[in-house]
Amino acid sequence: MARSSTRPTSRDVARAAGVSQAAVSLVLGDKWRGRVSETTAQRVRQAATDLGYRPNLAARNLRLGHTRTVLLVVPALTTEFFAGVYTGAARVAARHGFGVVLYPSPEGVGPARDPFASAQAALDGVIASSMAADALTAISGDQLPLVMLDSDPAGSLGAAATVNLDITDGVRQVTDHLLGLGHRHLLHLAADIPSWTFRIRARALADRLAATPGTRLTTTHAPITIDAARAATETALTTPGPRPTAIVCDDDKLAAGAYKAARRLGLRIPDDLSVTGLDDLALATALDPELTTVRLDAELFGERGMQALLAVLDGREPPDGDIPVQLVPRASTAPPRPS
Repeated sequence: MARSSTRPTSRDVARAAGVSQAAVSLVLGDKWRGRVSETTAQRVRQAATDLGYRPNLAARNLRLGHTRTVLLVVPALTTEFFAGVYTGAARVAARHGFGVVLYPSPEGVGPARDPFASAQAALDGVIASSMAADALTAISGDQLPLVMLDSDPAGSLGAAATVNLDITDGVRQVTDHLLGLGHRHLLHLAADIPSWTFRIRARALADRLAATPGTRLTTTHAPITIDAARAATETALTTPGPRPTAIVCDDDKLAAGAYKAARRLGLRIPDDLSVTGLDDLALATALDPELTTVRLDAELFGERGMQALLAVLDGREPPDGDIPVQLVPRASTAPPRPS
């Protein structure tokens, strides 16, 4: 069924399904049982899907008051970082009488199934990580207030606000730490994900080294898995030519893969090769030697995201300024061996 250029209404759904508007309200409000048949309910849901119908949340809120529910859209929960984001967001939400629905993109990075199709949820707003931005394509027509996390402030899908960690400064801290130890040839083990947060990491590293004479930067890319990082690192370290003395990893999991590659090649960390990460996951202190990395406060990140959304809902200006991050030096970095 072709979609019209204007936003479909419940009357359009009723007409397409051959039922009354009251029946549409009962079905889409999940109050149909015992009042309309299962067959009728299925027909209404199908008509709503075909038309691309979404409830008019503004009108509903005028009648019923705010639902006080927020959707948090993140990549698949493959690390504890986004669990921390949720914990922080939910903590602030609870203090203000809001609930948070966590919606991980099923495929990690990429389009996600429309959560409204099954839940018929009415929401007050959305908080989303830039790594899961494609998942927003399914709900972008709802015109809900949107706060983007870890996202380009200049181009964030029409977001009402953006909240960022100071990743650029974190990369500078890592780079300055390695330069201070005497490293001049660095390998960047970059996350193979087309996301703003990883682009600015690469830019910060390249800019800092470009400002330091006598330095050299090599870059290799890998998906954020330990095996992919190991393979990419092995290839980079066995390429003919001078070997890097330090590896700057976009993520602690990538650093774990670099550790495996170093050991397979008979290199000792940090004697032969220094390695750094970014996140300060639990993994960082499980590695041996413990990983020098940048601590990102995931719970504070979630708190700030929720505070920004509450400000938008209240018509206030969201808090400004990036969240500071901190280098945590550990035993994976040391001065390079003399040539």
